[in-house]
Amino acid sequence: MAEMKSGRIVEWRRLSHSLSLFRVVSHDGARFPPYEAGQYIALRRDDCLLTRKIKDGDRIRYVPDLDAEGQQKRGPVTHSYSISSAPFETAQGNYLEFYVVLEQGQDGVLGRFTESLFRGVESQQNDRLAYVERIVGDFTLAKRAAGFEQVLMVGTGTGLAPFVSMVKQLHRDAIGGKAPPARYTLFHANRTHEELAYHQELLDIEESQAFDFVYVPSVSRPSTRDLADPQIGTGRASNLLRQLFGFPSKVSRADGNAVRKRRLVKRACYIPDIDAVPARTGASRGGDARRPQLRHGWRRRHPPAAGREGMGVLRARRLPDR
Repeated sequence: MAEMKSGRIVEWRRLSHSLSLFRVVSHDGARFPPYEAGQYIALRRDDCLLTRKIKDGDRIRYVPDLDAEGQQKRGPVTHSYSISSAPFETAQGNYLEFYVVLEQGQDGVLGRFTESLFRGVESQQNDRLAYVERIVGDFTLAKRAAGFEQVLMVGTGTGLAPFVSMVKQLHRDAIGGKAPPARYTLFHANRTHEELAYHQELLDIEESQAFDFVYVPSVSRPSTRDLADPQIGTGRASNLLRQLFGFPSKVSRADGNAVRKRRLVKRACYIPDIDAVPARTGASRGGDARRPQLRHGWRRRHPPAAGREGMGVLRARRLPDR
């Protein structure tokens, strides 16, 4: 059985009220286990506000778990997170990096683990955590994209984490003379420009042309600045995918051709339903869903008709913090 190790948060960078990047190091300087880009690790906090599950008909909701005096109980919570640092970064700096969102349910109840993370960490009063000394998961390029000539990665919100790890490692390998044979495209969608984590780093990797990689950022709540920026697209990831593959904004039951095209893409994808993904991942519902816009020049470099049967589409899903 894997051992639980003591660690601490050494860097915390807030992108918005509810989104942050942070790094974890081991308390005693021990090395982290080796891993592949796309894998995850379990983290634990001991001072989490606990919740309990209530079923109202077909609806599941979470409410504060109160003690006999009406105070919300506190206790340990373990939660798994995809690693956003690349394996080579961990080997060099002996840290793990994560991209997290402060979850909030429909009733306003905050996620147990993330509430604990965001509480006081910037003042370094709440920087301790533990981690399981084992990194696992099969959401890797070797397992999910082997044999495809084109790989389309769709990262919405913090679902970007495993993909940025993959892209950084691919870039590192390419610089070292091991350029990957496939063409990689990353769709990165969030609400605002400020919430596009790793945005400049991904632009720089694309600009380097070390391997065949295109980065397509998009925001669903564009500002005037974003609308004038040729490097930024607008719209939610699901609608950008529909535009890319020539789908209507919504598939009509009577439109047999659209349904057949949809099934074709689903066979080539690792995610069963692109419509359902935003709801599962907590993707933004803002913005003008009727008029998605791909980044300027993207179609010229990657025409949408290029071999769907030879394309693997990867979409990461975030486990709910409940």
